[in-house]
Amino acid sequence: MKAVALLKSVVVASMLSLGCVAGMAQAHYNSKVSIGGKAGVTMSKMSFTPSTKQKMVMGKMAGISVKYWEERNFGLIVELNYEQRGWAEDFKEYPFSFERRLDYIQLPLLTNIFFGGRHVNGFFNLGPEFGYMIGSSYKANFDVHNIANIPDFPTDRVTEQMTLEPTKKFDYGISAGAGIEFIIKRRHRINLEGRYYFGIGNIFPDDRKDTFSASRGMLIMITLGYTYRIK
Repeated sequence: MKAVALLKSVVVASMLSLGCVAGMAQAHYNSKVSIGGKAGVTMSKMSFTPSTKQKMVMGKMAGISVKYWEERNFGLIVELNYEQRGWAEDFKEYPFSFERRLDYIQLPLLTNIFFGGRHVNGFFNLGPEFGYMIGSSYKANFDVHNIANIPDFPTDRVTEQMTLEPTKKFDYGISAGAGIEFIIKRRHRINLEGRYYFGIGNIFPDDRKDTFSASRGMLIMITLGYTYRIK
């Protein structure tokens, strides 16, 4: 699959980047390390095949991070995040609503490229993410297990995603983000980032006999973070 091949390429690139950083550290650049935390909002939906009518749903996120970098414009970031994901069905003019919430613990491994001066930096982040679903819930204003007997329920749509329970807990995908960082007295940093996540793992069974051949998450995340340089 093309998506899996892309993820492998990103992982290989991240490992090569780690080797480059280690090589530079053994040369003559001074290494630096910071720790910090972040919080923000998520906007997510799913990529289903066959496709369904849906819209983005908002959630929350919070996490911690460790960043390693050199004197040049390159570093690595490891994060551990709690993220709320999911999707909302789009019924348009019909008076129905359905929303599923998926809770994840995520581990991003990111290459960090930054540029700027002593007080303000711009940056780009790119790398793979691995996660595990720790919870799933839904809310609806109708009985999802009795759709056939609901008057005026639209018939031109896939409905299995509303009754199926996610059985595939492990997740993996690719993240890319950009942002701005403010440096205060050298050791304190405040950053604002926008990030996009494209999931590759499915949440529903995907054998030939199953309804969905793809059920992957997509996420936009806006975060505000603080880091403290410890080295």
